[in-house]
Amino acid sequence: MLYRAVGGREVRIVAADGGVDVDPLDAETEAVVRKLLGFDFDLVAFSAWAAGEELLAPLVVRFAGFRPTLAPDPFEMLVGAITAQQVSLFSALAIRNRLVGRFGEQVGRVWAFPSRKRLAAASEEELFSLGFSRRKAEYVIGLARSDLDLAGLARLPDDEVKAELTALRGLGEWTADWFLARYLGRPRAWPAGDLALRKAVRALYGDVDVRATGERFEPFQNLTGHYLLAQFLTP
Repeated sequence: MLYRAVGGREVRIVAADGGVDVDPLDAETEAVVRKLLGFDFDLVAFSAWAAGEELLAPLVVRFAGFRPTLAPDPFEMLVGAITAQQVSLFSALAIRNRLVGRFGEQVGRVWAFPSRKRLAAASEEELFSLGFSRRKAEYVIGLARSDLDLAGLARLPDDEVKAELTALRGLGEWTADWFLARYLGRPRAWPAGDLALRKAVRALYGDVDVRATGERFEPFQNLTGHYLLAQFLTP
C-alpha cells in the first residue's frame, strides 16, 4: 500500500489484479499515479527490441514487467536531485525528510512536498539548519526563486531541456539527465555520468565508453539504463 498527497488530498494506492486500486480516483489523481508507477513506458515494444540484444535480453526476461517510477512533480524531483549530490542515499533521504517536515503540509497520513512558493520564501540559513550544505541551500533557494518554467520544459526537446536546466547554478548535466529520465520519462535519456549506471554498464559490457555505448540502445536508452541498474542493485 502506498499513500501520496495530491492536490491537498490523501491518495491511497493498493496493488490489485492487473493493476492498482486508487482512492480517490479522478483525472487529477490518475495522472499522478500513472506517472508515479511508470505506466506510460512501452514495455511491449521494449521487450521485443531487447530480444535482439544478447547480453541485455536475459535481464529483460528476469525483470519482466518492471516499470521505472517517475517523479510526479518537477520541482520536487530537482530539489531531491540537489539533495542527493555527493552524499549517501541515506543522508539525502534524511535531509529530504527534514525539509518536508519543516516546510511541507500534512495531508492525512502523509506529507505534501513543500511548494516552490514556500521554499522561495525560506532562507538559506533555514535549509542549512536542516542539514543542507550552504552551497546546496543556495541552489535550492535559487531554483525556487528562478523564473524557469518547469512545466514548460515538457514541451521542449531533450537538448533544450538540458540547456535550460544547466543554465541554473547547481543544476549540472547529471541532474538534467536524470530529470529527462525520471521526470519526463524521455525514451532516449541516458545519464552516462551517473556512477552506478557506469558500473552497471561495464559489469555487463566490459570496459566500454559508457556514453557512446548508449547509442546501441536506441531508442530505449532510458528503459535499458533502469534495467541495467536493477541488475546491478539486485542480489
